Amino acid sequence: MKTESANKAESFYIAIILYKSSSDKPDYQPLYQKSFVLIKATSLEEAKVKALNHGKNESVSYTNENGETITWFLQQIVDVNSVLYDDFDSSEDIIDLYARHFRNYKAYQSFEPLLSKEQFGEEL
Repeated sequence: MKTESANKAESFYIAIILYKSSSDKPDYQPLYQKSFVLIKATSLEEAKVKALNHGKNESVSYTNENGETITWFLQQIVDVNSVLYDDFDSSEDIIDLYARHFRNYKAYQSFEPLLSKEQFGEEL
């Protein structure tokens, strides 16, 4: 007998996962990484479980070139949601997958290191 979830069609979901680094160096400044992960699941609930498991499994420790131990670990699952448009067989050159809204551009600009007016060769 098949389970109920085996009968459901799988869909794509986007998970935004935040990782944080730490170190045994006393004055280490933590670095954060925001990852966008594409997940195939039969429901939003299943996608959330898969995102959490993936985030936990990505934890890693290593010794850098200065002999310091660096550890990356899951800080938080920021969001898990359905992709906006999941027709990946489309003939379109661009497919929107995810959108987020915010109000405070200056706050966003203060933490986004890649945000600059010259980023793509023209001012937007």
